[in-house]
Amino acid sequence: MAYDDKVKLRLKKADGQLNAVLRMMEEQKDCKDVITQLSAVRSAVDRTIGIIVAENLAECIANSETKDEQDQIVKQAIDLLVKSR
Repeated sequence: MAYDDKVKLRLKKADGQLNAVLRMMEEQKDCKDVITQLSAVRSAVDRTIGIIVAENLAECIANSETKDEQDQIVKQAIDLLVKSR
């Protein structure tokens, strides 16, 4: 699967947010602010996981030949999403 530049940009932004959280910790910022930022990072990563799984699912379904293959692909996608939580 080819990863879209938009997906990579999402992760770069999440990386920046995570680095900001580390700076906040080093500066002894209020825990409420740190948790708020960590929650934003988690949300960004969760959305990215969803996009990657959805795009991969669509690609795999389009390339599958049988209903059984499609069912297996859908099951694998669901398993990935459940595992990511």
